Amino acid sequence: MGVDYGAKLAGTTAAAMLQHGTLHLKQSHRGQDADDFLLQLIQEQKPAIVFMDAPLTLPKVYSQSPYTSGSDFFYRTCDREVQAMSPLFIGGLTARAIRLRTIAAERGISMLETYPSQLAHLLLPHNRGYKKDPAALPEFTRLLQQQLPFALARQPENWHQFDALLAWLSGYRHLNGQAILYGDAHEGRIIV
Repeated sequence: MGVDYGAKLAGTTAAAMLQHGTLHLKQSHRGQDADDFLLQLIQEQKPAIVFMDAPLTLPKVYSQSPYTSGSDFFYRTCDREVQAMSPLFIGGLTARAIRLRTIAAERGISMLETYPSQLAHLLLPHNRGYKKDPAALPEFTRLLQQQLPFALARQPENWHQFDALLAWLSGYRHLNGQAILYGDAHEGRIIV
C-alpha cells in the first residue's frame, strides 16, 4: 500500500493498493479523521507493508545524550539528501505518522517511509506543473501509467491520489530491488 499522508481532517490522505491485478485509489473525506481512515483501510486490506509519505523517525540527535552544538536538530540525513521538509517543521504530522507506524507494527504490518516528490523528479524530470497545476495531472498520469506494472482502476482525481501512486511505486521498486535508499539506517531512510 502506498500512502500520501495529509492533515488530520483535511481529506487529503490518499492510498493506492493492488487488488486483483489493478491499482485502486482511496481517499479520506474532509472532516474524516485521516488516521482512523488509514487504520480502517489497513485492517480491511491487510497489506504486508505500507509505504508512507511522512517522516517516520526524528533526527538522530534526539536519541543521543548529551546533545552537542554541532548536531543537526532539524533534519535527518535523508531529508537533506532529497531536500524534504524537517520532521520538526511538520511536527504534528510526524508525531501522528510515528504513532501509526507503532500501531501498524503491533498488528504485524511494516510501515516504511517514502517521498513521492523525489520519485517524480527521477521518473518525470522534464515535466513541469507537478503538484502546482491541476491541468497537468492527466499528462502526469499518462506518463506515470507507462512506468506502472499494473493498470489503474481509475485515474487519480487530484495530486494526493497521484502521490499515493508514487508511494506505491516506490514500494514496488523497493520490493524488486530497484529502489534508491536515502539516509542513514540508524536514523531513518527514505525509500524511492
